Amino acid sequence: MEDKNIREYARLMQELGLTGLEIRKDGSLRLERGGQPAGAGAPPAQAPAAASKTPDGLFEVPSPMVGVFYSSPEENAPPYVAPGSRVHRGDVLCLIEAMKLMNEVTAERDGIVAEVCATSGQVVDYGKPLFRMKEAGV
Repeated sequence: MEDKNIREYARLMQELGLTGLEIRKDGSLRLERGGQPAGAGAPPAQAPAAASKTPDGLFEVPSPMVGVFYSSPEENAPPYVAPGSRVHRGDVLCLIEAMKLMNEVTAERDGIVAEVCATSGQVVDYGKPLFRMKEAGV
């Protein structure tokens, strides 16, 4: 493929807000936006609203998509967070691999990790609790 074609595709991806583009030898295309195929009926790649507080005063961080949960950026690396970790809004909590794309799950608010509800390599469903956390000031 020529350099000018690659640049044209890159401009098209930016214009359409795409995160992935696959061009097959048979001429067919596959477009992705936010980790999901463009136009797919699957849930959006953004996190569902955080669950309300549980009876024990914790809040849950749900999975934003169906995929494989990874607690660290690579094999044998320390996990992003563990029980007792203090996190701030925007901190990376884990990765979810969906459709061969790694998607960061970030903290929606400050808190302290009370429990990690999934194990690395486990398939998680949309909305499944990944972490249980305490409010930061508690």
